Amino acid sequence: MSDESDAAGGKTAGEAYAQRLTRLADAPWKRVLNVQAPYHRDLRRQRLGTTLDIGCGIGRLLAVLPDGSIGVDHNPHSIAIARDRGLQAYTTEEFLADPALAKPGRFDSFLAAHLIEHLEYPVALEIMRGYLPFLRPGGRVLFITPQERGFRSDATHITFTDWAQLRRLAADLGLVVEREWSIPFPRWAGKLFTHNEFRVIARKPAN
Repeated sequence: MSDESDAAGGKTAGEAYAQRLTRLADAPWKRVLNVQAPYHRDLRRQRLGTTLDIGCGIGRLLAVLPDGSIGVDHNPHSIAIARDRGLQAYTTEEFLADPALAKPGRFDSFLAAHLIEHLEYPVALEIMRGYLPFLRPGGRVLFITPQERGFRSDATHITFTDWAQLRRLAADLGLVVEREWSIPFPRWAGKLFTHNEFRVIARKPAN
């Protein structure tokens, strides 16, 4: 399995990136206004069950997932921050080396949130395919990627990934797309609002 940093020039691998995620997530105005509320409500509505958060970063969404969920990320500094916040998170190497964690069919769902846009398509496909054995038959994958304004806001984004690209990824992984939607505003807002997201749910065939 390739490391996510291979195609992103290591830009998401170091301590500086982890600290940047922390500054952005912990901005006082975000806490006061609770700007994450609509995203978290939507995530909870999906009833994902025990979830593997692939590319979990510092655990911003891992903290919202059901009990028993764990996160994995290639950046050890991000994982350290997630653990300091009381979350169950592991580096890619730690996860794959522990048979109790990397157990076939263990997870009800995967979350790949703000991961795919940091990767070239072949690398994204290889990474997601490497985790598929750990998703139970009939399990689901929730993909989340930024729309146009959000994509342009981060220099570590390298592949704009809209619904069409996510459908392609799902098909190449042998998944069946069940739903796609835009949040928190309709699709047109993505060209103006930095935090509009593409969301896609796809299911692994039961047999």
